[in-house]
Amino acid sequence: MRCTLLALLLGAAFLCSGQQPNLTAQREAMKKLDFLAGKWSGDGSVSRGPGDPLKIIQSENIQFKLDGLVMLIEGTGRDAAGKVLFQALAIVSYDDSTSVYRIRAYNDGRYLDTELKVLTHGFAWGFEAGPLKVNNSMKLSEKGEWIEVTESSYGAAPPRKSVEMVLKRLP
Repeated sequence: MRCTLLALLLGAAFLCSGQQPNLTAQREAMKKLDFLAGKWSGDGSVSRGPGDPLKIIQSENIQFKLDGLVMLIEGTGRDAAGKVLFQALAIVSYDDSTSVYRIRAYNDGRYLDTELKVLTHGFAWGFEAGPLKVNNSMKLSEKGEWIEVTESSYGAAPPRKSVEMVLKRLP
């Protein structure tokens, strides 16, 4: 009952706004991310300050949902013993009215909503939070490996790698 009411309210809101989403344009735009769909796993490292980086085994499970309108990304980082150290969930969509991809990511009770730049066989996103600046980029290598790097800087300090990972597509 609640889902039906929510669907009706959302439909009424769109009708009142006069804007109808172009579902064909949204699905076509999302196809540019086809290369990500599937399961990936590999080694990564996370630097959270002084000392040696934390070594992780990162997995990514990526699926299209809602008939190709959104992409669901579930990432999990584990230690060598299999203990979960990191979990994140993200949703990627395309806004046909602004021609912008959006990513909303959740981790440890927080979320981030920002623009996702889709590159040829890759993506980039970033954000600023006060003096903290974070930039993330992902690219497929010539061997088809997922190579991702996150760089962080605080204030006037130069950027430093905070996350690095190299993943391979699982069969």
